[in-house]
Amino acid sequence: MQPLGGASLPAGSYRDRGRATEGLLSRLFDDRFAKMSFLFGSRSSKTFKPKKNIPEGSHQYELLKHAEATLGSGNLRQAVMLPEGEDLNEWIAVNTVDFFNQINMLYGTITEFCTETSCSVMSAGPRYEYHWADGTNIKKPIKCSAPKYIDYLMTWVQDQLDDETLFPSKIGVPFPKNFMSVAKTILKRLFRVYAHIYHQHFDSVMQLQEEAHLNTSFKHFIFFVQEFNLIDRRELAPLQDLIEKLGSKDR
Repeated sequence: MQPLGGASLPAGSYRDRGRATEGLLSRLFDDRFAKMSFLFGSRSSKTFKPKKNIPEGSHQYELLKHAEATLGSGNLRQAVMLPEGEDLNEWIAVNTVDFFNQINMLYGTITEFCTETSCSVMSAGPRYEYHWADGTNIKKPIKCSAPKYIDYLMTWVQDQLDDETLFPSKIGVPFPKNFMSVAKTILKRLFRVYAHIYHQHFDSVMQLQEEAHLNTSFKHFIFFVQEFNLIDRRELAPLQDLIEKLGSKDR
């Protein structure tokens, strides 16, 4: 299966670039990052891109604090629900940044196993293969390795998150009319990283004893996109069995 669409920026390694990120920055993500670091152990310092944060004191910061509190309760279904009286776009923006950080760290721990040789195509098992296109410079989807595809994907996502016209962090600045469409595309593509990890690298994840955190992160992600209908069901097909299993355990 080829993806329903893609986006691309000039190639560049996250491990080499490391440019300072601006926009959605905060100490709260340092706390989340520290919690994830504890779960991952010493390998957690290896991330794919600089993590994104939300400015302390902003309303988005308060929303993320709310999410942290509800996540701490262990009820993921409750944690993903829109807090009463809050703006849906802002809630989706805050969580999209958080999922980017989680996937950034998850993939960062297994990059040594995901190489041009071991993963010459971007796939999620034998039935699903993703090709890359940006609709502008690369209009026709191209076949590339998984590390190259994920490099393109995560670079593109970070640039969307850095764009203040798409993800405004200042009070009073409205979200653009196309925000929901952009957010859905971001989440759809981030799902593909989860799918690749589960299908192609789960043995490595188990060897690193990180499967519990991977499962919790993915369950949180799936409950969120299901709550707001953010990813088409056919895009979730590579992990449908796992999604149903996670959902049944929560009933």
